[in-house]
Amino acid sequence: MTPDEPQATGSPSPARKRRLVDLAPLKHSPAFARLWIGGTVSGIGAQMTVVAVGLQIYEITDSTFAVGLVGGFALVPMIVAGLWGGMLADVFDRRRLAIASSLVAWASTFALVLLAVWDAAAHAHGGHAPVWPFYVVTTVNAVAATISSTTRGSVVARILPPHLVSRATALNGIAFGAALTLGPAAAGILASSVGLAWTFAVDAVLFTAGFLGVWSLPALPRLGEQAQAGWGMLREGAAFLGRSPNIRMSFIVDVIAMTFGRPYVLFPALGATVVGGGSLTVGALTAAGAVGTILVSLFSGPVAHVHRHGVAIARAITVFGCFAVVFGVVVLVMGLVDHDAAPGWAGIYWPAMVLLGVAMAGLGAADEVSSIFRQTMIIQASPDEMRGRLQGIFVVVVTGGPRIGDMYAGVLATAVGLWCPPLLGGLVIVVLIAVVTRVRRASTGASFRDYDDRHPVA
Repeated sequence: MTPDEPQATGSPSPARKRRLVDLAPLKHSPAFARLWIGGTVSGIGAQMTVVAVGLQIYEITDSTFAVGLVGGFALVPMIVAGLWGGMLADVFDRRRLAIASSLVAWASTFALVLLAVWDAAAHAHGGHAPVWPFYVVTTVNAVAATISSTTRGSVVARILPPHLVSRATALNGIAFGAALTLGPAAAGILASSVGLAWTFAVDAVLFTAGFLGVWSLPALPRLGEQAQAGWGMLREGAAFLGRSPNIRMSFIVDVIAMTFGRPYVLFPALGATVVGGGSLTVGALTAAGAVGTILVSLFSGPVAHVHRHGVAIARAITVFGCFAVVFGVVVLVMGLVDHDAAPGWAGIYWPAMVLLGVAMAGLGAADEVSSIFRQTMIIQASPDEMRGRLQGIFVVVVTGGPRIGDMYAGVLATAVGLWCPPLLGGLVIVVLIAVVTRVRRASTGASFRDYDDRHPVA
């Protein structure tokens, strides 16, 4: 996040002197503050469930590929939910839509509690519950969460002024980082101590805070003339995206990063067979990624003075790819180390754990830099009547992309080895980002790297 060159005259503004995160959005808008706090707390529970589901399915199947199928089965429903939910957010009251989708997500979390209890009872008799109900319930949860995230994302510009948007996205990075840090760590501890059913139950309790944050929003009906929900609205959104090359490229580069650079689906196998530690390793590595996210967000004060968002995004994703390569190299070298992986802290090979943790922190930091500027670009360069549909596409990308990545990593890890997906994928990321972000448009001669938020052009 290198700030633009300072102006030749004039003293630095108070914001320029700032290095730590700017809390102005929380002070300016009580509605945003309640939404942010609720989302932070419920996000911790949601990340606990993400880790717990992976552990649950690996426990039932002993298969990394089966864990990757969680994302595979949910992918198409999530794409539909993101696009349709974004369209609904541009037609109906966004508060009501967020409440309805949150209730469905809440119910599916309780269903996971019951399924985990079922599996525990079956395991006590020497068996396991079938895995398919977990796929069904996690898909329902993913669909509801996608609609809820789409709606909440389209709310930000209605409750905050434009100059606070980039600072709000940085604050959201802290919320996401806290969720990724505390959620997986708590999931690892709870899963190894009290079991997976209680882990899911804690998520159901924490979800209450997120629901209250949504409930306390003001009414947010559509601005301007009324519109009819349907395919026409979706086609209108697609047409807008078709003539918005910068927003479109922001989606493309994130899909590249999330498809080829996410090693999360490998964690259960790494904890069980390579590094050791079992669920503790899964939680620790996931939390390490969040540490990078939080650090970037905590020191996000200069974001208001980084105007060339295209350059910032391209550089951040390139760094992301480099850290993915580092992760793959460490796992590859571990194949040459004589280590008897075992559950618990004593079974961990600590040199590898530390190096993998550093790589995950780098991945989290680079992804957060990219996320701050991508979200700001989408909000600032699009009109309010389009923000729901664009947020729908954004949520599809940031949630669907990782699921494609889980499938990619699961297949390649099974066919070649655990080291292959991040090492090969990181190299692919570096090459693709260098190429696609420099492509210049015939109509304007501009590329994605020329985007300047002082003159936002979709």
